[in-house]
Formats: sequence, C-alpha cells, structure tokens
Amino acid sequence: MVSGVSSDPAAAVARTIGRRVRASRVDLGWTLDQLAQRSGVSRRMLVNVEQGSTNPSIATLLRLSDALGVGLPALVDTADDGADAVVIHRDGDATAMWTTAAGGSAVMVAGTSPPNVTELWDWRLGAGDAYGGEAHRAGTRELLLVLSGTVDLVVGESEHRLKAGDSASFDGAVAHSYRNASGTRPARFSLVVFEPALTVEQP
Repeated sequence: MVSGVSSDPAAAVARTIGRRVRASRVDLGWTLDQLAQRSGVSRRMLVNVEQGSTNPSIATLLRLSDALGVGLPALVDTADDGADAVVIHRDGDATAMWTTAAGGSAVMVAGTSPPNVTELWDWRLGAGDAYGGEAHRAGTRELLLVLSGTVDLVVGESEHRLKAGDSASFDGAVAHSYRNASGTRPARFSLVVFEPALTVEQP
C-alpha cells in the first residue's frame, strides 16, 4: 500500500466523486459559486466534496448530478465507463452510498449515462430503518420490488405496505420515503430510478 493513501473503499469513492464533480464543473466553465447556486449545495460542502474529504449524502449527489447534467452513475460508478457492450459489477465491488447502525445500506449496482439516466439500486433496511428521499427532477419514475421483509412506501401523502414479491411504480418527482415495517427483521428491495433527458440548465 502506498504510504499516506487510505485503503478505505468509501474514502476512495469520495476522492473519485470529488475529481468527477470538479472535472464536470470545470468543463462547464463554472465557478464553485455558480455550481452552488444551480445545485442548492453550499459552497463549503462543494469544496469538501471536490477535495474528497467528505462522503456526501445521496440527496447531495443527486443535486450535483442534476445540476451538472451528468447523472448520478457518472459521479459514483467506479467500474468501466460503459464503452464495452457489457459492464460487469461483481458482488461487493460497489460501495454503499447510505448505511445505518442497524445494518441498512443503499448500493447503486448499475447505471447508465445521459441523456436518459437509469439507476439500479440494492436497498437493505435494518430493523426499524427508514430513509426519506427528496423529490427528484420532473419526469423521474421509480420502480420498486420487495425481495424480503415488509417495506412501507410513502409517496407524498399516500402510504403503502409492500411485502416480499410486491412491487410499485411511482412519480420520483414527489417526496418519498422507504421504511422497514418491522422492528425486529430486516427488509430488502431493488429499486430502479429513471430520469429522462437529463440536460444542463443554461443561464
């Protein structure tokens, strides 16, 4: 191991995200202040992200990827850039973007590049875990399949209890959340997020 370089996978991902955010911002000719204004992410947080000194939340990454017009996979996917016909992600290769003390995690296991961005997620909710998702950009759709346990899906004002084998599709542009309905057993679900025609908003 090279001296001074962390072997922590999460730290490596943070550095990769930082390089990609900065490169995308520079390509657009934007200052930190301009990206902060367009994304709603504070300048201080942007500095930390670009330096790779923080593990940004999923919400922060979504705001940045939308503002930059690159899609979340372009920022966090450390595998092949998609030039090959088939891109393989081995089990355990991807780093969780969200974790909890109860064993919950969210891992983006595959994704595509703009203009139409699709993300495939593997979600695990520990006993009593919950995740509140911000509304995505207009036109976003989410597809959810419960693999085990029971998940309470809240979309806007409506709440739905889903058991293993149940699925749902919903408007990702509405605030939503996922909650493990059990206080003793874990739950797991697959989630697909589709964002059509992702482009950069010009001034």
